[in-house]
Amino acid sequence: MVKRVSIIGAVIVGVYWVTMPWAFGQQVRGVTDTEILVGQWGPQTGPAAAWGSVARGTGLLFKIINEEGGIHGRKIKYFLRDDSYQPAKTKAIVKEFLEQIGVFAVVAGVGVGTGMAVRDELMENKVIWVGPATGVYNWIQPFQRYLFAVFPLYDDEAYYLTAYLFEKMGLKKIAMFYQNDDYGKQGLMGVERYLKEKNTALVAKLSYEVTERDLSSHALKLKDSGAQAVILWSSPAHAAILLGETAKIGFKPQWASSCTLSDSPQMLQMTKGLWAGTINSFFAELPDSDHPLMVKYREWHKKLEPQERWGVFYYAGMMFAEPFVEGLRRVGRNLTPETLVKAMETLKDWKGTGPPITYGPNERQGGKHVFYGKVRPDGTVERLTDWVKITK
Repeated sequence: MVKRVSIIGAVIVGVYWVTMPWAFGQQVRGVTDTEILVGQWGPQTGPAAAWGSVARGTGLLFKIINEEGGIHGRKIKYFLRDDSYQPAKTKAIVKEFLEQIGVFAVVAGVGVGTGMAVRDELMENKVIWVGPATGVYNWIQPFQRYLFAVFPLYDDEAYYLTAYLFEKMGLKKIAMFYQNDDYGKQGLMGVERYLKEKNTALVAKLSYEVTERDLSSHALKLKDSGAQAVILWSSPAHAAILLGETAKIGFKPQWASSCTLSDSPQMLQMTKGLWAGTINSFFAELPDSDHPLMVKYREWHKKLEPQERWGVFYYAGMMFAEPFVEGLRRVGRNLTPETLVKAMETLKDWKGTGPPITYGPNERQGGKHVFYGKVRPDGTVERLTDWVKITK
């Protein structure tokens, strides 16, 4: 009986092994002679669903690559999963990516909490991760060999956005509304760092939890602070709720925001027009840019995914994936995690539709530039600056 059970167990294990993507005859997980398996999680539902188009935009770029014949004889097989902005779901997705699908890499992925829930597991398994869709130190400190950040750091972005309000616009009384996690806190870090250098401080700083929906008290406190400008480091949904509450009580400061809220038409719709006049930093070209890649992407968008709205968050998903695609082009046919790391480290001021990207043996913070714009009532953006390098 014991021998029979052992034989059955061996057969089950053998079948499981043979059906895995990295089975006998394939030396690298997620890489075959004809395919590269890539995954991404993204909030298609839940409080951050407005950011969900990032993952769908990445899918469009991979469709374009495949339509054009792939890269060195391989096409990209893409797996998109909805985590609803919940770390527990992200962990389950990455378990699927590793144990069932066997992905070679992940690209983008919205959320600090969601990303941190899986960062260490991805790195331990040598899964290449390019372009987490957030700008926190968590991706580069401590150094992560297989992780390549694209998004500019929130700390630096917030520092220079505050400088723009303070110096260029002459707004000295500044308040901040931020999400109570690493996303919001690292934005707050940059704002306070700048103001400290100017021997002043925020007139108010108000945090919120992702699950909160009643922001009426936050609006009153902001009004009572006498703030001339309010910097937002929040989800689109919470920004829209706050602007609605402040409008009710007649508080109309100069709003300013991280590039995380830079999809102007969407924000205008969500705020019922209240987003007009907002100062945003931007991490990717504007929707109607004549940049050659943007022109190309818009043409493919109309052909392959016309049902998707063309907007900043959507094509940001393409921007986050661009350095990964360039790395694949540079590495040639001999694709492994180690060879791709070496190829990625050759990018020096490489430019796609986002900021110039530079990596190196000890450098994983690729993006260090933003530009500023002001939202017009029709949803278009008045570009106020060229790309600005933001570093401490």
